[in-house]
Amino acid sequence: MGRGGALSESVIKNIVLSYSYVAIWIFLSFTVIVYNKYILDKKMYNWPFPISLTMIHMSFCSTLAFLIIKVFKFVEPVKMTRETYLRSVVPIGALYALSLWLSNSAYIYLSVSFIQMLKALMPVAVYSIGVLFKKEGFKSDTMMNMLSISFGVAIAAYGEARFDVWGVILQLGAVAFEATRLVLIQILLGDKGIKLNPITSLYYVAPCCLAFLFIPWIYVEFPVLRDTSSFHLDYAVFGANSFCAFALNLAVFLLVGKTSALTMNVAGVVKDWLLIAFSWSVIKDTVTPINLFGYGIAFLGVAYYNHAKLQALKAKEEEKKKVQQADEESGRLLEEREGDGEGKKNESGN
Repeated sequence: MGRGGALSESVIKNIVLSYSYVAIWIFLSFTVIVYNKYILDKKMYNWPFPISLTMIHMSFCSTLAFLIIKVFKFVEPVKMTRETYLRSVVPIGALYALSLWLSNSAYIYLSVSFIQMLKALMPVAVYSIGVLFKKEGFKSDTMMNMLSISFGVAIAAYGEARFDVWGVILQLGAVAFEATRLVLIQILLGDKGIKLNPITSLYYVAPCCLAFLFIPWIYVEFPVLRDTSSFHLDYAVFGANSFCAFALNLAVFLLVGKTSALTMNVAGVVKDWLLIAFSWSVIKDTVTPINLFGYGIAFLGVAYYNHAKLQALKAKEEEKKKVQQADEESGRLLEEREGDGEGKKNESGN
């Protein structure tokens, strides 16, 4: 009874912790998205400089990561050669810069709700690029699922009240670059056995990302900012925004490290629905029935994709258990045979 009670308490504790990690990630992700929209939207804070905002985030994250690793030494740096950095981290940093730049730019032209609907295409992009780079095998049923998600997003786009072609191009570009970055992380870092947590990721990737952002910033936003002499950087607004972005990186590590990437995907669907509801009820963005119908189809496709991933993960775990059991059985048989052989030798010696 006591033993069963202790087990029950342990299970309950794990469930509570898992939901806590999910809640923290959803809250921070929700906060960063709405905060960025607030700063960039011309009808709100009216500071439409997405490259500058992203550079502020990267500068803040780079500085904090440097202090944590090099000054306070709370986290050990990863051993990385110059060749690995140039061939692996630099391409990832470039893709991250493009992804953040385009996704933040989209907030100027599109509603929060519609952006979340377009982000449903992420599994489609990741799978397609994975097949292209031969990290995923082509499966007709998976491709049909990807087509259903795309069809749902297309319907949602058709019903969008504030449809903006340039904004859609920016968000689709952000999805494509982010998906490529995720695949490259798997290829360039995963295959080399390099494991990065959020602090070491920011330590290596954020300065690289900042350097790539500096090039378009010089030509696109710097001349405008230079001529806008009336603007003064609000340290409270941008400092809090940057801290939220940094905290979100830690929350991602906490969620994936303590649960799984699949849990984050499922939590992401919940977050998207919450953002759509918030966008409609608080920000007063127009959400049409066609929007919801299209996103509903995409949502079912993403839910099925996550379910298929979960089943594949379970099958892999079962296979691993069977192999371990077979190895243990083989080890026991070998020990028994050796024991029998030694016993026979002792008998013949006597």
